[in-house]
Amino acid sequence: MSGAAPAMDAIDQALLNEMQDKSPLVREPFAELAARTGAAEADVIARLRAMRASGVLRQVSPIFDTKALGYVSSLVAMRVPEERLKDAAEIINAHPGVSHNYRRTHAFNMWFTIAVPPGSDLESHVAALHRLAGAESTRMLPTLRLFKIGVTLDMTGERALDHRSKPQYTHEQREVAASHTLTPRDIEVVRAVQGDLAIERDPFAAPAKALGTSPDGLIAALEDLQRRGYLRRFAAILRHRKAGFGANGMAVWNVDPAAVLDMGQTMAGYTAISHCYLRPQYDDWKYNLFTMIHARKKEECEDFVKRLAEEHGLGDYAVLYSTTEYKKVRLAYFTPEFDAWERANVRGKEELAHAG
Repeated sequence: MSGAAPAMDAIDQALLNEMQDKSPLVREPFAELAARTGAAEADVIARLRAMRASGVLRQVSPIFDTKALGYVSSLVAMRVPEERLKDAAEIINAHPGVSHNYRRTHAFNMWFTIAVPPGSDLESHVAALHRLAGAESTRMLPTLRLFKIGVTLDMTGERALDHRSKPQYTHEQREVAASHTLTPRDIEVVRAVQGDLAIERDPFAAPAKALGTSPDGLIAALEDLQRRGYLRRFAAILRHRKAGFGANGMAVWNVDPAAVLDMGQTMAGYTAISHCYLRPQYDDWKYNLFTMIHARKKEECEDFVKRLAEEHGLGDYAVLYSTTEYKKVRLAYFTPEFDAWERANVRGKEELAHAG
């Protein structure tokens, strides 16, 4: 997870800031980005291709809401013997519903997110991974309340860590999808566009052709999915460390249950906090409020967390840093690989009793 950040000029930085936050969902998105940044469209395409090749730009794609699509998901904390970590990571990574997997600085040393489609039992899958990985303890930490989700790294370095802004995507926006029904055609649209978007003048042409529609028709379908709460946004995803953000800190807080909803809303207002969730507590895990912070250096992250603790009267907290990125991908929805893994590995929900 090391490596120096490639040199980027002001136009590169402006492009990445725009694309994380407000990537245009239009027929020719790179022409619009060119207009916003004062560059030529061909130059924007060349720059983005270069940043993809260098590793800074991980992916450009629509970002769907897993829960809104009917999937059940959870963050999972796993305690794995040190000598088994490498093998356990390979086992966890092989699950098609695991999108993120990190080694973190805690006795619970492996942290991953997992999602299963409608009709599958999440607990059975986690129990199977517990068994296959040889974990000593496994704790499911599902989202009880979403306060915020949306990474926007400040590439210019001009934004203070304590800068505040309105969260991009919240619990209320997610709940919009509950009043709608996902159709078979919606699923076809998701399948068609969930990969990496081509960096070219007319990037929606190929997936639109595969769907039997026009690029404008595909964009209209995506706008409809966004209106109905299934699509969070269209955005660029960066590799944090390649982009110069070396401190990936998960600050977790033990907050009085009577105050945690208000505190979650407050924490979500900080732009530097990309994710903010309420999660369950256990006898061996006392923290219920989770906040993700991306800073350029560990010292910056530590100072920011300390200021948050002092300003909001929070004395019981910890910061877990990721030291190894085992896996980070966009989750692929409605794929046959999931069914194959389930048939081969899931024995039954009763396995979870052994995951404590």
